[in-house]
Amino acid sequence: MDIIIVGCGKVGVALAEVLCEEHNVTVIDKNESLINAAINDFDIMGIAGNCLQTSVLEEANVDKTNLFIAVTTSDEVNILSCLIAKKMGARHCIARVRSPEFENQLVFMREELGISMMVNPDYNAANEIAKVLRYPEAINIESFAKGKVDLAEIRITSGSILDGVALTQLSRRLRLDVLICAVQRGDELIIPNGSFVLRAGDKIHMTASHSAMVKFFRSISAAYREKRVKSAVLIGGGRVAYHLAQQLIEMGVKVKIIEIDEKRCIELSQRLNKVNISCADGTDHDILEEERVYDADAVVTLTGIDEENILLSLLAKKNGVEKVVTKVNRMSLIQLSDTLSLDSIISPKQITVNQILQYVRAKQNSLGNNVTTLYRLVNNRLEAMEFVVRDHKDYVGVPLKKLKIRSGILIASIARGSELIIPKGDDCIMVNDSVVVVTTNKGFHDLSNIFD
Repeated sequence: MDIIIVGCGKVGVALAEVLCEEHNVTVIDKNESLINAAINDFDIMGIAGNCLQTSVLEEANVDKTNLFIAVTTSDEVNILSCLIAKKMGARHCIARVRSPEFENQLVFMREELGISMMVNPDYNAANEIAKVLRYPEAINIESFAKGKVDLAEIRITSGSILDGVALTQLSRRLRLDVLICAVQRGDELIIPNGSFVLRAGDKIHMTASHSAMVKFFRSISAAYREKRVKSAVLIGGGRVAYHLAQQLIEMGVKVKIIEIDEKRCIELSQRLNKVNISCADGTDHDILEEERVYDADAVVTLTGIDEENILLSLLAKKNGVEKVVTKVNRMSLIQLSDTLSLDSIISPKQITVNQILQYVRAKQNSLGNNVTTLYRLVNNRLEAMEFVVRDHKDYVGVPLKKLKIRSGILIASIARGSELIIPKGDDCIMVNDSVVVVTTNKGFHDLSNIFD
């Protein structure tokens, strides 16, 4: 596909890096040095100019573009550039829109203005954090097959009923249909077989239906109900905090936001009347003690500085907070999470990139059995991919035990209509199935690639 990306910031560059592997990518930005850096780093075209000028879009061949993606720092520029690109012949347009002021107009923009997709990274980040706080034992939770399948990341603690259990015994012991797809043990990442024995300290990635996942958490924690997050402190009152506070209130969680900017505090208090807003410096240890932050069930660090968020999270963990979530955007710092023992890391940038990539794959894969959803986990060392089987292949209708699956690959689930199958040897893949595959390998573009 021919793709134009407007905005050469963190998200634009991350998209260009991934998309240029399979597509013809052109980036547009006013900043010539950013364009030059992107051209030098990736196999892409670059144009330094104003994306609202038709001459610049003509130079980028917008009339032949399959997908126009606007991710500048300005919502208005993103929306307007999409409208101009659409008028000039771009087939599909995606705009990043962050301001809550546009919340009630998103449907209008899609249906009446022809913008194919609106991405709100702050709202999506809040969704991810809310999911993690809904299951305090989970480090991270992703969804596949339109929400039918949950993929959860969990750390096994000392004394857990999972400690010392072989995977062949797991379903029988818990009486639940769950599947352990991958295990991170120290620096080692393992796609386990049935004889693998879990140990305290392991990070496991597991799939199950949503209802089975809820029962799983209840099974592994006798104190499940007591562990439920009932109070949360959000340090930093930006857009993510605003969206997250709304969701937590609906979940019955008592929320406090600590924000240093007085004007922002007034705005939040007007919009969030059920939230306790404290105008104070959330990076001041004395303030944190005065506000009794460490008595909360959960602390979420949401300042605009990654390093501050990491240090505040470490401080919260040190002072006994059960659940800590850290907002980090810089990939180099995300990769330090294991070293620093920070479990739940949320990156609005990465969430945005993943959401746009899913849309790109959906358009690209309208035919064939290609990837429709992809999550990169464990610092990009593990991939969880969803394929939809659209036509009959050699592996369709054949029991899995008779198929030769390549090493480092596990079929994690099969969704068939309303049914979710945690696959065993006698199960088969059928046409129209949604199949989730977990692998330590890379470069798979079609479900047939996983078989020898």
